[in-house]
Amino acid sequence: MKPHFHKVPITLQSSFSIRHDVKPDFGNIWHYHPELELHYVIKGEGVRFIGDNISNFVPDEMVLLGENLPHTWRCKDEYFQNNPNLTTEAMVIHFLPDCLGKYLLTLPEAYLIPKLFEKAKSGMVIKGKAKDKLVDLMRAAVDATNLDRIIILLSILKTLAETDEYSTIVTSKNTFYQSNESETLRINKICNYTLSNYKKDITLEEVASLSNLSVTSFCRYFKLMTKKTFYDFLIEIRVSHACRFLIENKLPTEMICFDCGFNNVSNFYRHFKKVTGMTPLDYKRKYLN
Repeated sequence: MKPHFHKVPITLQSSFSIRHDVKPDFGNIWHYHPELELHYVIKGEGVRFIGDNISNFVPDEMVLLGENLPHTWRCKDEYFQNNPNLTTEAMVIHFLPDCLGKYLLTLPEAYLIPKLFEKAKSGMVIKGKAKDKLVDLMRAAVDATNLDRIIILLSILKTLAETDEYSTIVTSKNTFYQSNESETLRINKICNYTLSNYKKDITLEEVASLSNLSVTSFCRYFKLMTKKTFYDFLIEIRVSHACRFLIENKLPTEMICFDCGFNNVSNFYRHFKKVTGMTPLDYKRKYLN
């Protein structure tokens, strides 16, 4: 999807921003910004879109996003039903690559930091002891002032640069450009409609009419924006929800198949293996073990 440029609010008195948010949801605007983003989910569940990747997110997940990598976190439908007892919570750090001075990146002792920024362009899910250490540092950064803020950010960068406890998110590095307002509204409208109706049979005519385009023009437009067909996009969303249901282990696989919008079990198995590389049973065993 063609992302919307987002201006991260960083005050002139700060070299980077750190915030601890408690909100009804994480919003749903597909956007990008020149700042790197370290995002830790404390509460909240749903589907996240990062670059060309569609995956579930759950509490206690930490992600590092590189500069200008498009992303959005879309909560489950329950978070949009005005339930005051259901909220999201996250800690988020935004910082420009040269926020501590452009000369830092040229120091021989700091050679790992430019390498980290390059890896972050594909997105990184941080795991293990590194994630635990970073959570403590982020909590300390929320209330830190003056030089303590800088020391904590350097500690965060050191931990990220030295760890091998991570997995890469994006499979291909597509170039994204700033969109105008009408394109942003159009692609987000398609995305939100699909996420709200993925259990139903969505026709190309339906989504094309949302875009005020003919079916042929819509297919061309969507492929240009997302690098995939609309049906590939729809299937990935359905498989992402199926993955969450499999991990929750409350429903039989056949029921999950139909609850996620697939019209028969064999079709579900075929698409699931194509997207995840494993069968639903293998996926469940892997995560439950």
